[in-house]
Amino acid sequence: MRHPISERAALILVDVQPDFMPGGSLACHEGDAIVPGIRHLLEKRVFRYVVATQDWHPQGHVSFASSHAGRKPFDRIPLYGHAQTLWPDHCVQGTPGAALHPAINHSLVDKIVRKGSDPKVDSYSGFRENYGPHGTRGPTDLAEWLRSHGVDELYICGLARDVCVLWTAQDAVGLGFKTHVLWDLTRPVTPDTDIATRARLDQLEVDVLEAIATPA
Repeated sequence: MRHPISERAALILVDVQPDFMPGGSLACHEGDAIVPGIRHLLEKRVFRYVVATQDWHPQGHVSFASSHAGRKPFDRIPLYGHAQTLWPDHCVQGTPGAALHPAINHSLVDKIVRKGSDPKVDSYSGFRENYGPHGTRGPTDLAEWLRSHGVDELYICGLARDVCVLWTAQDAVGLGFKTHVLWDLTRPVTPDTDIATRARLDQLEVDVLEAIATPA
């Protein structure tokens, strides 16, 4: 580990769910490869606080390609004045693919933030929804919870590094948290986006860490 972890730091596990793993409906590239490292961090109690976000969509969610006649997954459409990627149906509430990954001991997680439950609004970031019909991004309770526990520094990992991890990191910076991304404990939807993702994190002055923990 490059430097000691502050008592005021939290680990954010972004959408570590089976639907984002190989065989899932929206599989990330090598998504399952991050699970052993995350499990190691939790079991070693490296962080005082751990938060998990969980994609939690109703059937017929606006982000699903199946909700738009004639559209297919990964098409982009205008929605509320912004570009919306249409995804395969994924992380539908109550389905096995929406569960938190069973290989991770979630009794070691202090808070779970469910997102994307509004059928009309997508949600990538753990902190705020995407733009909705009123042109704003509604907040989750994550920032309030972190501040109430004295947290001012975040280490972010999970899936997907080019979507929900990136949006969570962007919002964390905007909200004033000192932000790190554990690059080796993230995976993208497609590695073709890695250069752009890394450039955006550099622009935000997010500290990108490699191999913060390697399971024994």
